[in-house]
Amino acid sequence: MILRDLHTHTLYSHGRNTPAEMYAAAEAAGLRLYGFSEHSPRPLGYTYSHEYREQLEAHMDDYVREVATLKAQAAADPSRCQVLFGMEFDWLDAEEAFVRAAAAAHDFDYRLGSVHYLGTWGFDDKLEDWDISQDACEQHYRAYFAAWRNMIASGLFDIAAHPDIIKLFSVQKFHVWLSKADSQALVRTALAELRDAGMSMEISSAGLRKPCREIYPCPTFMRLAAELSVPVSFASDAHGIEEVAYAFPQLANYARAFGISESVWFVRGRMHREAF
Repeated sequence: MILRDLHTHTLYSHGRNTPAEMYAAAEAAGLRLYGFSEHSPRPLGYTYSHEYREQLEAHMDDYVREVATLKAQAAADPSRCQVLFGMEFDWLDAEEAFVRAAAAAHDFDYRLGSVHYLGTWGFDDKLEDWDISQDACEQHYRAYFAAWRNMIASGLFDIAAHPDIIKLFSVQKFHVWLSKADSQALVRTALAELRDAGMSMEISSAGLRKPCREIYPCPTFMRLAAELSVPVSFASDAHGIEEVAYAFPQLANYARAFGISESVWFVRGRMHREAF
């Protein structure tokens, strides 16, 4: 049974509920550990169609204060679901100094590293951006994993979020690409680097709610990670109370099918392990 959800958001970015409401949903779901991982600030020029930059910047202090209060209240009663203070950071190849400063802005328990941008293009923004050829898609896949490896090499992060999110709007073409030996070699190299960096790979149910309609990461990715003994963490990427711990029994069965029976989490950057 999965009892830890390490990737969640609030209304302070593009979520729908307050930190207190999200935490209450975690307790109702029977979780033992709940990780708040709101989005980090992004510099100008990296913009979505429905942008939440100003909302996030205006309320970052509120987020930090409210999570700290919930964490202290939970810590006073060990029978309750405990709280971790995290954040999801966009890795931006051309903005390493900005990302490093954001990652050092608070005393986080853990940091999620994500790639959502290739250059200044938010590739998970619009479906119509992916009405392109197989070859064009494959160029984007290779660029994504190059950025993913740079994210890992930065040494800033504890968990690699939604590892194959690049498949979001082109899942069939992604599977064609990933069936190739050189593509699998690239992913294997990246996963080995992740493991050696002391990070974990996120297994997320968010993809089940997205156009790709499959778990992040896909089975081929999971097989490679299992072969390399890559540590894993579990997440819903919840943006509302109804998504907290979403499809966790399905995630547990999925992971066990690849021989994975242990998950990890981080407290002040230190990895902890437990069977699920």
